Amino acid sequence: MTMTNEVLTPASEEEAAEIIRETAAKAGTLEIAGGATKRGIGQPFEADRTLSMAKLSGITEYNPAELVLTAKAGTPVAEIEAALAEAGQMMAFEPGDWRGLTGANGVPTIGAVAAANISGPRRISAGAARDGLLGVRFVNGSGEVIRNGGRVMKNVTGLDLVKLMAGSWGTLGLLTEVSFKVLPRTETEATLVIHGATDSDGANMMAAALQTSAEVSGAAHAPETVAKRLGVGAGSATLLRLEGFADSVAARLDRLRAALPGGADADELPEAQSRPLWAQIRDVAPFAGSVSPLWRISVAPMAGHDVAAIVLRDVDGEAFFDWQGGLVWLQLADESDASADRVRAAVAKCGGGHATLVRAPEAVRRSVPVFQPQAAPVAALSERVRTALDPAGVFNPGRMVFHGSRKAA
Repeated sequence: MTMTNEVLTPASEEEAAEIIRETAAKAGTLEIAGGATKRGIGQPFEADRTLSMAKLSGITEYNPAELVLTAKAGTPVAEIEAALAEAGQMMAFEPGDWRGLTGANGVPTIGAVAAANISGPRRISAGAARDGLLGVRFVNGSGEVIRNGGRVMKNVTGLDLVKLMAGSWGTLGLLTEVSFKVLPRTETEATLVIHGATDSDGANMMAAALQTSAEVSGAAHAPETVAKRLGVGAGSATLLRLEGFADSVAARLDRLRAALPGGADADELPEAQSRPLWAQIRDVAPFAGSVSPLWRISVAPMAGHDVAAIVLRDVDGEAFFDWQGGLVWLQLADESDASADRVRAAVAKCGGGHATLVRAPEAVRRSVPVFQPQAAPVAALSERVRTALDPAGVFNPGRMVFHGSRKAA
């Protein structure tokens, strides 16, 4: 297929399927675009055509009493959140808005949230985006429409393609519709801010907080430079969020203060300050507006600060920690150096995990594996899955989640 950079905007699932069939027949490639807010994640590549989801948008079914919402994949996240807010409900997994990280001007869509499995601070108590997904419709690389899962949790049977599609970054198929569970919006929230802890002490404090009966729904630690950008005072800040009914939150805050070293002298942020603070953490706002290499590292909670310390011992940069320390956002100072080998060696030394290069200049992204390299047996299995769902290698050739693509950049 001749490179045209053509943008196609199907108005229906069947039109999208026909585009995919035609592209596969001509041995071409497609870049899938929701709001194009994550286009800079992955190895740079040029697909023959771009398939835009802009017209495949809208909430198709929502019954607040059943706590389930179904929407077409191109539906803006903001539209879904507005509908949920009107009914006093929310997406429990707190999808983040990464436009500040990538410099994109588009609109985040629910299909992209599912495809990238983007989950916010509440993941430690409510699960990830993939845990909230109940069902999906997608078109595979042969142009076949597939439905898996359902609108209630018990309907997941056989091969769980719902979980497989979540986090596949559009390499296995084109999501056209998603169904996910929702929860009642919390009445209020408050955050306990404990100042001055080292990264290690902060990790221990977060672990201790999660072991109490306070029902912590957000646990993050920001070293001094990051805490200053978050606007939570001088020195480092260990942040612990409680949500629920007002009387319950107040009682649990007292219980949490008493259980933690330094808790008695901690600051308490009410809802008006707490909600925007956790939105900043969710959206990784302290590292927005830069082009410096930015890593998203997922490890065991007590290993996060060790991984960051090992990397930052040899290179300049800074980090902060979410998910009780298990999610490390690591920004490096040198724009030309992603230090991929050093980052992944640190992850391996600290018990293993995953490191994804979320942001870096194009030249850097061309030179390193952006997604975590897989062990040979896992890579072989992943390639078998991808070949089964996308035999012609049509989808997103630069998204190397599943290694061994015939058309990888």
